[in-house]
Amino acid sequence: MQEKHLFEYAVLRVMPRVEREEFLNVGVILYCASQGFLQTVFHLDEPRLRAFSAELDLEEIRERLQAFERICQGGTAGGTIGQFPLASRFRWLTATRSTVVQTSKVHPGFCNDPAGKLEKLLAEQVL
Repeated sequence: MQEKHLFEYAVLRVMPRVEREEFLNVGVILYCASQGFLQTVFHLDEPRLRAFSAELDLEEIRERLQAFERICQGGTAGGTIGQFPLASRFRWLTATRSTVVQTSKVHPGFCNDPAGKLEKLLAEQVL
């Protein structure tokens, strides 16, 4: 039997008008320290986002989400934050902020396969 690993995840949200606190889930970020895993996936349902808020700049949203990906991957492409250790990158990405792209609170769990769990969470929380 495979060993279960502690992981933490947060849901990525688009919140067009922060003051209204309405949002759509668009992705998931998952961190598993024991596996050295930090990754995010997202899916932009453009018709749904446009119906939710016609004034959204979807290209800007996509760029912000791609910045999450680059930071998760690490290295110079992730800028200064991309140079941080995995745990610090995850904490920075999931910190509370008042912007159009936000994360939910962090939730813990156990899994055998972090990549598989990330895809399952995307299907459950976003798709």
